[in-house]
Amino acid sequence: MSKSRHSGKAKPFAKWFILAAVVSLVLIANGNVFATEGGGGAYPNGAEDFMAGALPPPGTYFINYLAYYTADRFNDKDGDKLFRKFELDVVANTFRFIHVTKHKILGGNWAVHAFIPLGYMEVERQIAPPFPHERDNRFSLGDIIIDPFILGWHWKNFHIVTGVDIYIPTGHFDEEDLANFGRNYWTFEPVVAFTYLSDGGFEVSSKFMYDFNTENPDTDYLSGQEFHFDYTVGFHIKNWSLGVGGYYYKQTTKDELNGEKFLDGFKGQAIALGPQVKYDYKNMSFTLKYQKEVEVKNKPEGDKFWFKFSYAF
Repeated sequence: MSKSRHSGKAKPFAKWFILAAVVSLVLIANGNVFATEGGGGAYPNGAEDFMAGALPPPGTYFINYLAYYTADRFNDKDGDKLFRKFELDVVANTFRFIHVTKHKILGGNWAVHAFIPLGYMEVERQIAPPFPHERDNRFSLGDIIIDPFILGWHWKNFHIVTGVDIYIPTGHFDEEDLANFGRNYWTFEPVVAFTYLSDGGFEVSSKFMYDFNTENPDTDYLSGQEFHFDYTVGFHIKNWSLGVGGYYYKQTTKDELNGEKFLDGFKGQAIALGPQVKYDYKNMSFTLKYQKEVEVKNKPEGDKFWFKFSYAF
């Protein structure tokens, strides 16, 4: 990526090069997914599903998220193709460790958790002739996530969890690279999740999040604030849970480069929907999900496949 952009006085060719580089910095955090500095988020949208708002009983738990994402287009603000050529494939695995204490605060159980993501990415793109056709790939650690203060409340059919997840810039980032697994800045994400589970087994769950991003010190780029939520509507039959779910993502404030609005703000948007199934066995559970993205703006548009394993110690 050209260093001249730090001067804020780039020539026309340099400005086009900046656009091509910024919107193509596809990265992972929290096992996800893939986002751009200007058009995505640190959270792996669609990661949570059944019982998303129900904090488990006191104890120690492990959850493994294995995700595969593939996309063959990057959309602009109107939902049209931004690049002449774009291919993205990501395999990501995230280890999550949860400890629910026996202590209560304001009537809610206190818990802590941490996510450690690893992944492999292949990306290629060409914005348009005469720009070159470029490829890059990388296996790397992503941005680690922690939350030392989670609270969960339970009623007969209703559950609520709150917290503030902190995304630490531990993943690989180099402004000269096309494939980056780290975002190179901190994100602070307040979370509120709920689950309604009827006596007959009908469930509605959702996890609502709002992201506050700090500026990337290497690029002087400030990603806008983001609102997003995962959702599930399902039914429980003995050890099986069947349903549909996905996510909604909307960037609420504009991106800035060198303290000024970048393009028209480069605000991202996406909706995803697909089937999901879970099987509970003793102290373990296994979940399979597929999510199709639609109504995508200023982001890659593709398909996600998930395998999730949970274990209670």
